[in-house]
Amino acid sequence: MKASKLILSSQAIALLPSSLVQNRNLACRKSPSCRPLKVVSMAEESKGSGDGITEKVAVVSGLISTPVIGWSLYTLKTTGCGLPPGPGGSIGALEGVSYLAVVGIVAWSLYTKSKTGSGLPNGPYGLLGAVEGLSYLCLLAIFVVFGLQFIEQGSIPGPLPGDQCFG
Repeated sequence: MKASKLILSSQAIALLPSSLVQNRNLACRKSPSCRPLKVVSMAEESKGSGDGITEKVAVVSGLISTPVIGWSLYTLKTTGCGLPPGPGGSIGALEGVSYLAVVGIVAWSLYTKSKTGSGLPNGPYGLLGAVEGLSYLCLLAIFVVFGLQFIEQGSIPGPLPGDQCFG
């Protein structure tokens, strides 16, 4: 279900459906004392079950991914290697998926910003907004630590465990 919100400038700010505004503006053409309403901004709200699920998945993945990336970057900076593969490669897989999740959240945020002019909605308890901010901070930290690693070592570790780190 989509609902349109129109924020209008008149003597007071009002939220009216666009059909009422059009009818009033048509009536104003006939009367010289009537001022037509001007549309200041327009936004569409969409309410659906898919949006809530996407937000919840982003919140959960972001809240898990950001500490994992922090641990990974700390390990990379102190040892020159990423996280160890762990049992069955589970820690390494979590590390890789965490990087992808943060990049995905930032990409979603940038897409939303380009389409609506603002970032992601705050979400439940403001957690989606917090995850969005943490994801941008993680991306900044990734660039800084990877850049320092490249300057000091001449390369960054690959996505798969190498002999120089876990041989």
